[in-house]
Amino acid sequence: MSSVLRLCIVHHHQPLRIMGTRMLTSERVGFAPIRSHELKDPVPPALLSFKDPRAFQSKSWWELIRALGVFRLCSYPVLVNNCGKLMSFTRAVLGKRVFAMVLRPFVYAQFVAGETESEIAVSMEKMNSQGLHPMLAVPIEEDLGESSGEKKYDDNLAAMLECVHMSHSNAWSKDPMMQLKITALVSPELCVKLTSLLKKQHYDLDLLVRALDREAVTFPGLSETENTHFLLGLNRLNQIGEASVNKVRVLVDAEYTYMNPALSLVTMAMMKKFNRDSAWIWNTYQCYLKESRDLVFDAIHLSVDQSFCLGVKLVRGAYMDKEKKLAHKEGREDPIHQSWEHTNNSYNGCLEVILNLISQQPDRYKIIVATHNEESVRKAVTWMTELGIARDGGSVCFGQLLGMCDHVSLTLAQQGFSVYKSVPYGSVDDTLPYLVRRAQENRTVLQGIRKERDLLKQELRRRAREKITQAK
Repeated sequence: MSSVLRLCIVHHHQPLRIMGTRMLTSERVGFAPIRSHELKDPVPPALLSFKDPRAFQSKSWWELIRALGVFRLCSYPVLVNNCGKLMSFTRAVLGKRVFAMVLRPFVYAQFVAGETESEIAVSMEKMNSQGLHPMLAVPIEEDLGESSGEKKYDDNLAAMLECVHMSHSNAWSKDPMMQLKITALVSPELCVKLTSLLKKQHYDLDLLVRALDREAVTFPGLSETENTHFLLGLNRLNQIGEASVNKVRVLVDAEYTYMNPALSLVTMAMMKKFNRDSAWIWNTYQCYLKESRDLVFDAIHLSVDQSFCLGVKLVRGAYMDKEKKLAHKEGREDPIHQSWEHTNNSYNGCLEVILNLISQQPDRYKIIVATHNEESVRKAVTWMTELGIARDGGSVCFGQLLGMCDHVSLTLAQQGFSVYKSVPYGSVDDTLPYLVRRAQENRTVLQGIRKERDLLKQELRRRAREKITQAK
């Protein structure tokens, strides 16, 4: 939802907009910011430093060694930047079968839950024993130039519906979640076209809701072929909404700024239809974008105006390099914050606002604090305590990627917080492009995991000393 989209979907009132670098504060939505006072049931500060290697006590020796080895490889920029080419070359040399056999015990096992439902179940049971919850992710997405035919999108829909079924039927979490990329069901080219149209064309949310209800509406600005494809795409999304409501919370991923307005438009329409009583459809807000604060506030106002519950997945963002290059190439302003500090301020400011809302209306607002940033996690934990928000009450949860940031995830889970891990699954062939893309998008995170490596080493040394002591 960009400044363009704001003008198009909020049609019962003039949306609130802040231009330039003016800071958004909590007072703008009618409540005071969090004030420090005596905390009730605080988490011990030492634990919030995330320096205790005993967070890994539930991991096996092999899991510790594997993680240490994989993270060591990920610390080399040349490997991360060229991992796609290296893996393609290795697969060509070894052959598909041998390549899969080599990759499965190491990189694949570190970041992927498995291929079959039985393999996934084993991974989920392990997570449950650690107090973690799965957020299943079908590793399917498309970018410009990768569009498939309707048959492929229908196949993707079947995979998504199976994901809904697995998330709900296996009781892996009391509040199941899954991730969804709209570009797995609607062509990226159409999303870009819609984003362009939104600059000049009013698209009413009710029009999209009617289309979700299978009414044969006509969308202004689209050709007959494009209109037909959009209706088919909305029908696929509607099937996911109908299958998941009252069962599984569907977190819609944000993607690139050249298609995000269209993605948010569709997501808000799904929210209007399915989020009447609880937040089953969530939207993602990328806080590395300069407009992220405005987008969060506009979403809040829209949810009030349209009477739906709001689910927020709050991330920093993973497409920084490409966004910057595109902006430079097209001669437009860089949409990304100028510094890491600005991004942190944006993230923490949005987090504060949503937590305040949750403290007042926990049934209407939900958030997943999806970050590997320890300072933001500390702020979230402290603010939750100050506001009296339950650690495992269902309105606030934390999220990290499977196989990464376990020192934070496990520490939070051990303290009774609700923690989800983003869990891709599928064959080596199906997940490889996904893993390569995630590695390149998260190269900054991958290259900054020295602390987790050090903690893994400390835990290995601790166990070794314990073994030696026992032997004596």
